[in-house]
Amino acid sequence: MDELPIGRRVAYWRGRRKMSQQVFADRLGKSKSWVDKVERGVRRLDKFSVLYEIADILQVDVQLLLGKDPERRTDALNCIDQVEVEEIRAALERYDSMSAYFDAAPYPPPLADMRKAVNHAWLTYQYGRYGMLTRALPKLLRDAQAADAGYGGDQARESAHLLGQVYQIASSVLRKLGECDLAWLAADRSMAVAQRADDPLLAGIATTRVCNALVAMGRARPALELNVNIANRLAPGGGNDASPGRLSVYGMLLLQGAMAAARIGDSATVDDLLTGAQEAATLLGGDQNHYWTSFGPTNLELHRAAAAVELGDGGRAVEIHHAIAEPAFNALLPERRAHHLLDIARGYAQIGDVANAGEMLLRGDRLAPSEIRCRPIAHEVMADVLRRTRGAPPPPIAELAAHMGVGV
Repeated sequence: MDELPIGRRVAYWRGRRKMSQQVFADRLGKSKSWVDKVERGVRRLDKFSVLYEIADILQVDVQLLLGKDPERRTDALNCIDQVEVEEIRAALERYDSMSAYFDAAPYPPPLADMRKAVNHAWLTYQYGRYGMLTRALPKLLRDAQAADAGYGGDQARESAHLLGQVYQIASSVLRKLGECDLAWLAADRSMAVAQRADDPLLAGIATTRVCNALVAMGRARPALELNVNIANRLAPGGGNDASPGRLSVYGMLLLQGAMAAARIGDSATVDDLLTGAQEAATLLGGDQNHYWTSFGPTNLELHRAAAAVELGDGGRAVEIHHAIAEPAFNALLPERRAHHLLDIARGYAQIGDVANAGEMLLRGDRLAPSEIRCRPIAHEVMADVLRRTRGAPPPPIAELAAHMGVGV
């Protein structure tokens, strides 16, 4: 982004703000032709007063337009900025279903289109393309809410199911980007909608999103209790089947419970929950993606390593990492692999091996740049690597740190 001409940067941020050239020109008090010439590089932008006015209209730091680092730089191509956070917040604050109770429902989009859009959003998340996803989320939320409010009869359950999934997608990506309050709100909404969808497994996986948000907000103990409570209700056996979907959701509830237990230092509970998840993964028989969980034997090992890191045992996490079969690991989607490499970077940092910690960050960045460049925890690890590296960091680390906006 920094290497683009200034006109191209203006065009990029104008597009990101969903403004036409005419609307942008009107707000700036210029002609559409003037804007077009600036964006194509035909006309120079050499007055600071105009630059500051453009930055104000586009709601970005003027340094971004100049190709320099603002005080806290977001990677323009991969991360979220405050304007987009507010757009998502506004979408989450809509109550179309309540309005429909009193008035005519908004015209709902076709459910076939919604299914495609929701599947695409899940894949965008699981490939670690968070910037693309967050820019699409406000419209996807509004469309899903309109569908949920507008359909009745047999279609009402499916539209509620789709809306519940969209809330879960929003919660997951917002938590990764450090917007914990919005992540909790979206996850809480997903649980309520799942009840209307009449799908206990959707409600179960929504529970893991709520608990992830609670852990991120420092509420690990209630997260642990909620995960275990719902896992016990959904456990295979008794009146419950042992379908792949149930095993996957049940297993993820146990894994997320283990992560919450690790956060509070309860290693015995971590071991118990991981043992239960291992039994579910064995019954499942392989790595699958029911309810977008990526649950299976390999994801279990990734969580085992992550729990070791949370317990402060970086050496154990590294051992687990080296024992994971490479073909099985490479078969996972990029978000899972990059997330794991970030966990292992933390593990290496815990044992003082900052060279390998940096290497894990580089590997994760090659897989899914947003997972490394946009997550606050990754910034903390990078800062630690830079601080503890003797002399100048290797050029690849220095370059990645610059992209992340992290200094010593």
